[in-house]
Amino acid sequence: MKNKLSDLNNHLFAQLERLSDEAIDGDSLEAEIKRTDAIVAVADQIVGNANLQLNAAKLWAQHGSQIMPMLPKIGGGDG
Repeated sequence: MKNKLSDLNNHLFAQLERLSDEAIDGDSLEAEIKRTDAIVAVADQIVGNANLQLNAAKLWAQHGSQIMPMLPKIGGGDG
């Protein structure tokens, strides 16, 4: 597995295709649904992290280094 959002997108679509397979049913379908739930939970965390990085980049672009004292956990100031 690679570590790009486009790879995550491909993985999610592949899982959707597995869920759409009309040939699976019963226990196989139940297992695929559980797998999907796990994949979605991890994907949500990845997307949330990417969103956090984007928001940090936007703050930096708008305010430069002067924003750092207000963000003590990542750059400076007391906290």
